[in-house]
Amino acid sequence: MQICKHINSLQQELAALTIQGESLALVPTMGNLHAGHMSLVREARKLADRVVVSIFVNPMQFDREEDLAAYPRTLEEDIAKLEKARVDLLFSPVADEIYSEKAISRIHVPGLGEQLEGASRPGHFDGVATIVAKLFNLIQPDVALFGEKDFQQLLLIRRMAEDLNFPVTVMGFPTVRESDGLAMSSRNGYLSSEQRQQAPALYASLQKLELALREGKTDYAELELQANKDLEIAGFGVDYVAIRRVSDLGEPRGDEAELVVLASAWLGKARLIDNIPVILRDS
Repeated sequence: MQICKHINSLQQELAALTIQGESLALVPTMGNLHAGHMSLVREARKLADRVVVSIFVNPMQFDREEDLAAYPRTLEEDIAKLEKARVDLLFSPVADEIYSEKAISRIHVPGLGEQLEGASRPGHFDGVATIVAKLFNLIQPDVALFGEKDFQQLLLIRRMAEDLNFPVTVMGFPTVRESDGLAMSSRNGYLSSEQRQQAPALYASLQKLELALREGKTDYAELELQANKDLEIAGFGVDYVAIRRVSDLGEPRGDEAELVVLASAWLGKARLIDNIPVILRDS
């Protein structure tokens, strides 16, 4: 596996990797790789001749300096996992390599980037969109793979790629979970042992919402309010619980074939997010 920390060396290695016209798959990450990340790498191997993984803890995505400083960085362990998975190239730059001191441009996706996660973390999705656009431009993958745990992020990146005519197929893959249902996340490491026992209640609350929707209930505001109360009783500090259209995260009208239930809540120092798509009927 080639490891590149600078843009110049990245471009040289990419040219060598694709000299025979090989296709490229990109798996963008912030490192601290877990089974969810590695499942994307395995899927990437099926979809393209060459696999590139990026590890970059993007400062623009963080709304709190202490969160950025505390984010787990495990590069040596990550490299070992990627080598075992036969990744062709790892791009792991420092911030100065990606954002020059003079850089002022940002990518903003209105609507999608301003609600839910965007409302709770102002500027977060500008950071996401900007770094992903940079990676698409630098690596020029044929396909890019993302986990559906960050469902709003996935929709936003698809919208950005379409609007800006990036010649890349953006693909989402199901959330990988622990045996008790907790969505795998680097932030799970912030949980104490007691909080780790509480954490699956987030997924359970979404499952309860899913069941109610499948039973035909459409009093969305009341369903969200009850889920919020259930999570507070379970010890969470609730950020939001939302029932939305799966296509664009708009408020449901009641005639949708598919919805998505999303939630974000604090448990100690960990801010957990999760979602479940809900298919109500064949579209």
